Amino acid sequence: MSSPLNSVLPPRSGPPQIVAVGFKRINKMLQELAPGLASKASVDVLDMGFEQAVARIREMQARRAIDVVVAAGSNGAYLRQHLDMPVVLVKVGGFDLMQALARAKRLSSHVGLVTYQGMAPDLAPFGEVFELGVVQRSYETEDDARACLRELQHLGVEVVVGTGLVADLADELGLTGVFLYSMDAVRDALEDAVEVARASRIELAKRERLNTILAQLSDGVIAVDQQERIQTLNPAMAQWLGVTPGQWLGRVLSDVCPDLSLQGTLRLATQELEKIERVRGKALIVSRMPIIEQGVLTGAVLSCQDPISIQRVDRHIRTRIKPQALAQRYELGQFLGTGAAVERVRQMALSCARSTATVLLIGESGTGKELIAQGIHRASERRDMPFVAVNCAAVSETLLESELFGYEEGAFTGARRGGKIGLFEAAHNGTLFLDEVGEMPVSLQARLLRVLQEREVLRVGATEPTPVNVRVIAATHRDLRAHVERGEFRLDLFYRLNILRIDVPPLRERVDDIGAIARAVHARLCTRLSVPASRSMPLIDALVRQAPHYDWPGNVREMENIIERVMAYGDVLDAQEARDPVRAEDLLRTMAPELFGSGAGAPQTLLPEGETRWRERQQQSERAEIQRVLDQCGGDRRLASERLGISRTTLWRKLRVD
Repeated sequence: MSSPLNSVLPPRSGPPQIVAVGFKRINKMLQELAPGLASKASVDVLDMGFEQAVARIREMQARRAIDVVVAAGSNGAYLRQHLDMPVVLVKVGGFDLMQALARAKRLSSHVGLVTYQGMAPDLAPFGEVFELGVVQRSYETEDDARACLRELQHLGVEVVVGTGLVADLADELGLTGVFLYSMDAVRDALEDAVEVARASRIELAKRERLNTILAQLSDGVIAVDQQERIQTLNPAMAQWLGVTPGQWLGRVLSDVCPDLSLQGTLRLATQELEKIERVRGKALIVSRMPIIEQGVLTGAVLSCQDPISIQRVDRHIRTRIKPQALAQRYELGQFLGTGAAVERVRQMALSCARSTATVLLIGESGTGKELIAQGIHRASERRDMPFVAVNCAAVSETLLESELFGYEEGAFTGARRGGKIGLFEAAHNGTLFLDEVGEMPVSLQARLLRVLQEREVLRVGATEPTPVNVRVIAATHRDLRAHVERGEFRLDLFYRLNILRIDVPPLRERVDDIGAIARAVHARLCTRLSVPASRSMPLIDALVRQAPHYDWPGNVREMENIIERVMAYGDVLDAQEARDPVRAEDLLRTMAPELFGSGAGAPQTLLPEGETRWRERQQQSERAEIQRVLDQCGGDRRLASERLGISRTTLWRKLRVD
């Protein structure tokens, strides 16, 4: 029986370890030949056999690894049946047999041959031709051998050729025993044992390498031989089954675990892949495959995967492959303001962050709904997962479907090879922000509702849904109830979205916060544009004074646009005049007439053909301001950079003469 892959054996190093077993005559030969193999192997000779030899060899095996056992006759056959290691038999060649019979013929003309069953060829066909005159018998046990000898003695046989057991029994019965084995046969057996040991060690190294690989797998693996005896059982499989590998090695798989039977695979030599089966109360994904070596079926292998592990890997991949996932730029603290309405929004957003329910943000365009959505995400347990945003009004109906839900390869003309995951899958374990959800086509609202209810998404062209774990935050500036009444928005979807609701106040209702917001926007733009913060501050102050008298239909987004316009045009007109509050207001009226009720547009005093001249004046003004600060700092560029709020690289670039 071959050694199972998971057998626990002592480490093997040094020369091959051989144990030679035999009684009396053959033991003497083994003792004489063993020293001659000292350079090739270590040979221990035991003067015992059968049960006693098996016990002794197992005792030796527990202390050190034994590669091969050498034995002869019935003793060798017994050891082969009871030891889990290679046993090399001393073979009787035709020349050995003829030599032994010749020696016997010289002693008597009445010769018998008694050998272990199947050990020697039938001599009857040659007896008449060569006039051998030999009576041949075979045995299996010692009692059989004794019975054969008594029969031969009764037939008048005087000399018996046979194994050591037969020769000894013949001597006891008063017959003459001739030992069958020659010194050359025993020497050949020992040499064969050395080669078997070397080959066994090479095979063992391969098995140990494979065993190491299998031990690292998270999949469970069982391999069996042609009789379905378990040869391999890796730690993952043993853990799932609640056993140790040693308990099942060598046993028939169908007997110990019928759920994992490989009998059908061995019978049909066909594979079964990725079948979901319940094994000992646990759902596993099971694959069965035949092992075919050089065209011959030699066994079968079964592998099991834990669906939970697969889902974990799937989430890991989808988390990292997240097309159009946005960087999370905002936190709730960036929703500026000190009024009661703003504080209420922040507190409600924090409460939403602690929940997993869907959130609906209602507010005019430009009020900061996406800032609040990102802030909720950043304050929630999903903060390390993707935040994916999509504007439902900016994408056509057909494109929005594939963007949200993804598609399979070949789902439509022009579909990407291999398909594409949708935004729901890209946001797996994270947050999906559906901006302008009120603009979503009614045909897609039903699909969105199903995803929210079933927590699974069906790609375009697919037949099997994909589970998703996504927190949805929706936003709209529409009156969704009015849309529902007009049949433009599904009532069931409205209820599904309107679980947690935050009404974001417009800027005109936050007059006390306008100054803080304007200065924060101005500071952010100065950093982005690498310009001194002091340059356009008088104009910003003028804007803050005028802001309460304006309705701000575009809210904070409109304010950002006007401030950036003021910063772009401010130095072109006259930076010195801008320092006078009265003049600053006049300049602001020119740059942003909408604030004063005189329409929107670019500064009226700017002429298109003078663009180059204005740009030059702007650069000159910048250099003059920088030089003034630099002079105040005694030429210290680091200190000047800090006062101007720009980097030293930017300062150097703006001072260069183009």
